[in-house]
Amino acid sequence: MLDIHAIAVVFSVYIVGVVIPGPNFVAVAHKAASTNTADALALVAGIVVVNLFWATCSILGVGIVFATFPWIALAVRIAGAAYLIWFGGRLIVKAGSAGAARLDEGGPTIWQSFRAGVATNIANPKSMAFFAAVFAAAAPAHVNPPTFLGMLATVAVVSSTWYAMVAVLFATPRVAARYRHWKKGIDRVCGSVIVALGVRQLVR
Repeated sequence: MLDIHAIAVVFSVYIVGVVIPGPNFVAVAHKAASTNTADALALVAGIVVVNLFWATCSILGVGIVFATFPWIALAVRIAGAAYLIWFGGRLIVKAGSAGAARLDEGGPTIWQSFRAGVATNIANPKSMAFFAAVFAAAAPAHVNPPTFLGMLATVAVVSSTWYAMVAVLFATPRVAARYRHWKKGIDRVCGSVIVALGVRQLVR
């Protein structure tokens, strides 16, 4: 039988966590403003797939593995932080290099954007910890298949809706035009934020 209470708890806690800006938000906003809606939505799809992966791991109790073998969690955290620092640093170095034209043509392919979404989210150990906390509080000791699928559906709908809204908003001509005007500075700010998140992940 579907556990409505558990799903409601997941929804209420998860929606708050998703809307708080982090690497995923920065990546989606930057992709939408600098390329096009299709590429941004492909990036969103990559992020959502990883969210579903972390949710599944949390529900199935994979967090116990990290608790039992803390060195695995440490390795994941270091690798993720290194990727964020590299990604942010690359954004800073290449700030403004694409010129004033919008990359509607000749930009990243849909598949490349999808992979970028996967890489950005999988490299964020905070996602893993967040999902573990959410489902530890919401999931019953033994989750039946309907409740399991209901929880995954909640994650998919909430994350897809939120990040798609961000993508569509930042891809609008007005916002994109402002981005093009301030591209160099915005790229440096976004890159600095991502680098800071990576460094923060290392020192925590």
